[in-house]
Amino acid sequence: MDLLALADFNLVARHGGFGKAARATGRPKATLSRRVTELEAALQLRLFERGARNLKLTEEGRALYERTAVLLIELDETAAAIASGAEKPRGRLRISAPLLLSQTAMGKIAAGFALKYPDVRLEITTEDRAVDMIEEGYDLVIRVNPAPDESLVGRAFLHDRLVVVARPDLARPTGGQSVAGIVRGGAGSEIWNVMTTEGPIKIRIDPVLVLSSLIMVRDAVRAGVGAARLPISLVSQDLADGTLQRWGDIEGSEIALWALYPSRRLLSARVSAFLHFLSEAFPKGTPEELAAYIGS
Repeated sequence: MDLLALADFNLVARHGGFGKAARATGRPKATLSRRVTELEAALQLRLFERGARNLKLTEEGRALYERTAVLLIELDETAAAIASGAEKPRGRLRISAPLLLSQTAMGKIAAGFALKYPDVRLEITTEDRAVDMIEEGYDLVIRVNPAPDESLVGRAFLHDRLVVVARPDLARPTGGQSVAGIVRGGAGSEIWNVMTTEGPIKIRIDPVLVLSSLIMVRDAVRAGVGAARLPISLVSQDLADGTLQRWGDIEGSEIALWALYPSRRLLSARVSAFLHFLSEAFPKGTPEELAAYIGS
């Protein structure tokens, strides 16, 4: 197989078209088109469906891209490492991280990593959705309680849990009455199953505020609007200084943050360096450790 043709096929697949690949890389569009056509002829497969305005991978083309893209990257990294004489982390590192972690800790994490590894060009995007690592070109993703995925491997590096908190002047309801609540996401009546020091209870919530960010929810709780469910790492300082009081823990609300990467890929020096950096930042991976990191 012609590796140059395969590399050009990957460029076109990654950028979603001959024109986009040509503009991004400075390669002639005609050369890219010719190389892909030659590769299709050699394999006797159609790799792209060519529409009037768009280009789409065929099923065979997608399979070839998923299996060869990471291998070509590894070849480039190996050649660069040999040329430099060492496996020194360098190059572009794209990471997808969830919103709350990005708002509270990823800026500090990114800055510390950039200072330690100046040859790595770190790019972090914030998304709560489950991104397609191969299709969207990510080297590493951080996900909250991810569903099992045979194509990804990794480890949990942080743990957290949800607690119900409110201002001290808001009494915890008894006898089945509802309490003003601040929720993230859709509105509607809710019942929270809460474990207290006296045992499990049910708290009926009347959602008076529906907000899209847990940071916003925390700020509204601090203002005394009502009670809310929040990660303990986000409110531990408020609980320590008495600004907020803890009504109990939400049953079954354990949270695990996972760092994941494609299982087919040999772990690159820069991904390995970032994973090691996370383990140094959070050696125990506890909510208290995250709270201290955020507050420091």
